[in-house]
Amino acid sequence: MASKSNLNTTLANDLDTRQDILNEAMAMATSFLDKQDDLAPGRNIPSLDAASLPDKGRGAISALRLFQKEYAHLLSNSAGPRYFGFVTGGSTPAALAADWLVSAYDQNACGSNDSIAPQIEHQTIGFFRQLFGLDDSFFGSFVTGATMSNFTGLALGRQWVGEQRGVDFSQDGARDVSYVSGTPHSSVIKSLSMLGAGRRSMVYVDTLPNREAVDVNALEKKLNEINGPCVVIANAGTVNTVDFDDIEAIADLKKRHSFWLHIDAAFGGFAACSPKFAHYAAGLNLADSLTVDAHKWLNVPYDAAMQFTRHKHIQLKVFQNSAAYLGNPEESPDFFHYTPENSRRFRALPSWMTLMAYGREGYRDIVERNCDAASYLGELISSSDNFELLAPVKMNVVCFTLSSHDEGSAQAIKAFLNAVRDDGRVFFTPTVLKGRTAMRAAVSNWQTERSDIDIAFSALNDTHKNLLNVAASRV
Repeated sequence: MASKSNLNTTLANDLDTRQDILNEAMAMATSFLDKQDDLAPGRNIPSLDAASLPDKGRGAISALRLFQKEYAHLLSNSAGPRYFGFVTGGSTPAALAADWLVSAYDQNACGSNDSIAPQIEHQTIGFFRQLFGLDDSFFGSFVTGATMSNFTGLALGRQWVGEQRGVDFSQDGARDVSYVSGTPHSSVIKSLSMLGAGRRSMVYVDTLPNREAVDVNALEKKLNEINGPCVVIANAGTVNTVDFDDIEAIADLKKRHSFWLHIDAAFGGFAACSPKFAHYAAGLNLADSLTVDAHKWLNVPYDAAMQFTRHKHIQLKVFQNSAAYLGNPEESPDFFHYTPENSRRFRALPSWMTLMAYGREGYRDIVERNCDAASYLGELISSSDNFELLAPVKMNVVCFTLSSHDEGSAQAIKAFLNAVRDDGRVFFTPTVLKGRTAMRAAVSNWQTERSDIDIAFSALNDTHKNLLNVAASRV
């Protein structure tokens, strides 16, 4: 390619050698992916020292090689089969290829007809409706993650509450609104802060004994106390135990109470992929708004989640723009009138690509293999004297702690998990379940097999033994 005469010399050279730059990036990515079984899933990296911004750039290939030499080896293998922290999937080959294309195409996926990108987004949302058993009345869009999806759904619920009171909150500001749940995810609480509702607006309801699922009778009692329109947040898969609220029973309360039903199905919604687990997700179609996260169990790269609602007209009221150059919001179908972001990357493409590549069968396989691996880990922990399983393994998350004869304090759990991380074979995150400090393994990666569970369990036992030896040497 001939250089453009007015470009900076370094930019012009990179334009001429763009293929070489992409080949260099490909080589780096391939090197990383080829080491999936050997790279440490977790890391503890010290803070990076401040550096001076160069006045004259070194060019893309030199910058890539600098990153490769100084920093690439310090990345965590969060895309690998033994990263069990949070609820993080990896990236299927199809999703990874599509994500590279997203950057190359660099579409702002807002306009309805100025690019195929938003049309692909609409089509992908349609695929998800089919996958989760949602009817065609559900409108949906991609957002950055479960936090922004919950934020969107709760914003719609708040607007609906206002309309029940005869007030347009989108124009006149919000009044007191109650948000009711048994075990709300932390992103829900964060969303309430961002919405201006405040974290204290969350009304907590008792859960069932030894469960994270809400007690529906206690919920109805709370709704009687509120005695007015509110927002109820139901869980389709809690992060500690993958517990599901009885969504159908909650929705049935609408016959006697006025509330907006938001369902947080960030990863639990994927139960619908498998006949073995689909009964857990029964009732998703009863939602007023719904959260699903693609960079969890769909295994596409960060960031990608979806929000759904059957009240598109309310979504328009909340998120419409007023700039003339963005068109009349009452006539325009563009996403920037329906989502928090005006600037939106083509994040639907990896989801479209992976769904087309692997279909229902592929995702049924991923869900069932992950759940089998988690069940296997639960069996190993249950049979161990070193650890205690804190809840039955329902799907893909295992919640456990150190056995009762070990100190299970927050400090002990932190030290133990740090040692497991530094061992380099597996990564877990800490949690608290019913007041007990614990650990959790979320098995969400498309590559994870039972052999990975054997390696992970060996790391747990070896770490336990090493820490005991260290403690004994100090006596």
